[in-house]
Amino acid sequence: MNEWLNHPSMKNMDPVKLELIRNAAKRTEGKSGRSLAPVMMALITGAQKNGIRFTPEEMSMVISILKEGKSKEEQEQIENMVSMVMSYAKRK
Repeated sequence: MNEWLNHPSMKNMDPVKLELIRNAAKRTEGKSGRSLAPVMMALITGAQKNGIRFTPEEMSMVISILKEGKSKEEQEQIENMVSMVMSYAKRK
């Protein structure tokens, strides 16, 4: 689960964002696709409350972390959930 910490793009990431991603990764361990929505919502809303905006590349990385070790069906659920969460976040 922690091999993403060695990803080259993590080296230059804002430490606050990195900590949010770490917390989200810990909170998603062992969860299925549908139960990830509250975690993603908390990640996005928590970041927004603190004036933090993730780049598209950073969001892709978070999604990859969430999908790690999940079945194809769960990965599809995650993709659907992410689309829903992102459309909600854009309205805010």
